[in-house]
Amino acid sequence: MSDHLGDRDLHIDSLVIHGGQHPDPITGAVMPPISLSTTYAQESPGQHAGYEYTRSHNPTRYAMERLIARLEGSTLTVDDDVSCGGFAFSSGLAATATALELLDHGQHVIAMDDLYGGTYRLLTNVRERSQGLKITYVDLTDPRRVAEAITDETRMIWVETPTNPTLKLVDLEAIVNIARDRNIVTVCDNTFATPILQRPIEAGFDIAMHSATKYLGGHSDVLGGVLVTNRADLADRLRYLQNAIGSVMGPFDAYLCLRGIKTLALRMERHSASALRIAEWLERHPKVARVVYPGLASHPQHDLARRQMQFNGQPGFGGMITIHLAGGLDESRQFLENVRVFALAESLGGVESLIEHPAIMTHASVPPETRASLGISDSLIRISVGIEAADDLLADLEAALAAVRLPASVGG
Repeated sequence: MSDHLGDRDLHIDSLVIHGGQHPDPITGAVMPPISLSTTYAQESPGQHAGYEYTRSHNPTRYAMERLIARLEGSTLTVDDDVSCGGFAFSSGLAATATALELLDHGQHVIAMDDLYGGTYRLLTNVRERSQGLKITYVDLTDPRRVAEAITDETRMIWVETPTNPTLKLVDLEAIVNIARDRNIVTVCDNTFATPILQRPIEAGFDIAMHSATKYLGGHSDVLGGVLVTNRADLADRLRYLQNAIGSVMGPFDAYLCLRGIKTLALRMERHSASALRIAEWLERHPKVARVVYPGLASHPQHDLARRQMQFNGQPGFGGMITIHLAGGLDESRQFLENVRVFALAESLGGVESLIEHPAIMTHASVPPETRASLGISDSLIRISVGIEAADDLLADLEAALAAVRLPASVGG
């Protein structure tokens, strides 16, 4: 099999279509077929064509894994690793859980203080108990705090940027400079930015992680997770762990995700353009107390966003917006109960626009005192801007905000 390593020279919006892909050698099919077989015939015991059992080897999953590996900038070849350092799992949390198995019992992890609620739940409520991990949550927007938190037992730094849901940013190169030569594995959850806007591996990170359920699949119809590494030694370990733990992505989900990624660049361009326009409009609305979006000059890390989040050499800021409504929980309910184009639902990154209340929905597993310290209040709303006409989305938000009745004490 040729390696197609030369496809790295393509622009990212061509790479989403061609990266790591090959026409089927038997039929010439342009799209990799869905291989549903769970087992494969062998010529003699131990002699097979590279496939023996679908948990360990599946051609549809391999195609998806090679594509995301190329998009994230892995330079591993198929001789280094059969899927070029890409690994697909049954969910984002399955990918996270497998990455944590790189650690030995009792080792120390430094994690971003603002994390997806499921990641926080896994780290704190599961792995601290079952794996004896010691977790320190740090505001990684200040790299000095990372250096201060490192101990002799620190073996992993877990980053989200932009974070979920407060959209804080982490300087990836600064984290790499601190972790370098310390035997610390650096992992970046790149779900919000996607490899279209941000490539942690190219910044020096060891592993990029995704909830493929979100932007990679892009249509709210596939559940999956991804890990990508550019290190052959980590690829070897992840290959073993993926097979040993077994929480792999099924071939049909891999096919759907592969198909979704083909339009990822186009979708991210539309998500970003509409989100910037909507964020600017929301910032002027009298019933919105604050808007957080990396593309706004008011974002405290706007300059970092412009430098670190790029699409074909131009800044791109993604489709996620966080707002703080004037008022509290009652006002949030009034607003959320009156959207029509936006769907009040968990998840994000689909072609359709979604809106949710993190304190009640996606981040309910985070303790109330922790939510309060992070600013995840009853007035905080998370918006996932889809690819509908921006005018329709603005009209929907305007109508929903018009239904909000502010108490006199807030100025309504």
